[in-house]
Amino acid sequence: MKFKKGFTLIELLVVIAIIGILASVVLASLNTARSKGADAAIKANLANIRAQAEIVYDDAPGSYAAVCANGNVAQAVTASQTAGGNGGACANAAATWSVWAGLKGTATDAWCVDSNGASKQITKPAAAIVTCP
Repeated sequence: MKFKKGFTLIELLVVIAIIGILASVVLASLNTARSKGADAAIKANLANIRAQAEIVYDDAPGSYAAVCANGNVAQAVTASQTAGGNGGACANAAATWSVWAGLKGTATDAWCVDSNGASKQITKPAAAIVTCP
């Protein structure tokens, strides 16, 4: 009897099936990591707005009225909205301001930062808000 060296069709199919299962697990983990990365970018952009808002407050003594009109703040809000793809808004008054942007990981949650020092996850509001709830 002569035996040929090589793999049978069944062995090859089993290996291909195992590789397919491993690839699907890796791709699922990759999507979660992308979502968390986008949420981290949103949080970082909104945290940077707080420093810019204090500069605006110093330029117009005692007033946050121009925070949302500031170019750097507007750019950070736009970047956050783009990263999340889930809405956002900036609101200001003379004594207070707040910014929220929707998080990418969920359709109902947003990250909110305000002049009172709040920086937290909230349920996505329908419009601009002056302080984070």
